[in-house]
Amino acid sequence: MHEVPVGEILVRLRELNAERVLIQTPEGLKSEAQALADFLEGKGIEAIISGDINYGACDPADTEARSLGCDALIHLGHSYMALHLEVPTIFVPAFARIDVVPALERNIDEIKKLGRRIALVTTAQHIHQLERAKAFLEGKGFEVLIGKGDSRVSWPGQVLGCNFSAAKLDVEGVLFIGAGYFHPIGVAMAVKKPTLEINPYSGDAVWMDDEAERLIRKRWAQIARAMNAERFGVITSTKKGQLRLAEAKRVVKLLRERGKYARLIAMNHISYPALEGFDFDAYVVVACPRVPIDDYENWRKPVLTPREVEILLGLRDDYEFDEILGVERKADEPLGVAVHGIGGPL
Repeated sequence: MHEVPVGEILVRLRELNAERVLIQTPEGLKSEAQALADFLEGKGIEAIISGDINYGACDPADTEARSLGCDALIHLGHSYMALHLEVPTIFVPAFARIDVVPALERNIDEIKKLGRRIALVTTAQHIHQLERAKAFLEGKGFEVLIGKGDSRVSWPGQVLGCNFSAAKLDVEGVLFIGAGYFHPIGVAMAVKKPTLEINPYSGDAVWMDDEAERLIRKRWAQIARAMNAERFGVITSTKKGQLRLAEAKRVVKLLRERGKYARLIAMNHISYPALEGFDFDAYVVVACPRVPIDDYENWRKPVLTPREVEILLGLRDDYEFDEILGVERKADEPLGVAVHGIGGPL
């Protein structure tokens, strides 16, 4: 289902003189990771597979690789994010082996409901087909814009679960190509424009506007649950790409200025069971925005994002999705395997 160019990875490892590597993989690429490990060991390179959950490029296992004495980290399924790395890291986007155009053609009447001027976005798995999709849609009479995005993403048109900067364009609607729920609903909530998901695997088209409204209503319910809270645990992540310490301190300051008790908590893997022993009325997650939105039903206490705290404290009236934004991106990544060394590109 996904392209993992084992030959190119081997060449890069040879260039690094790597003898032992750690392979990090998201849930959907575990079989590819195992096959890659078998291939590398057949070529004389010791391979260890990380069994930890991987949340994206924001969560590289470079520290673990260094602790295991690995000469390099192979990070499957995501593109490079500008982070300080402790070992040379090979980023392998693992492009999906599926043609996106048939699903677009099948749903052209639904796409027309977005308007003539549309933004086109996708994830790393389909980014290699974005220009082809654009050409197809332009051939159908659409004016298609692909946003550059900021430094958190690698290529124009790419969105992450925490960053939708590439979708924020002067358009009538946004077309997302890909599978899953969180990316397209995040687009809809962030841009506040009609958003349509085209799933190239199933061929289905799903409008995200009603889904976004339902989710926002649930988020307002979380805010309402926290209205009487006096004691807040403000959680920041120790994951490299989710570490928002300055923002977490800002939230603590806002709460304390309004007479609330607030205490800063640092965690790597954020989950409610690990917090049950604390004496807090509510929590604020200043890390990956997926945690309070995806997992809130597993929390017995209200769990909010920084923007939701501002609503709670009367500092804003409108709902805004919590994003982790970057700065201006100076250059795009190569469209494929990329190697980045300690602190930056090799």
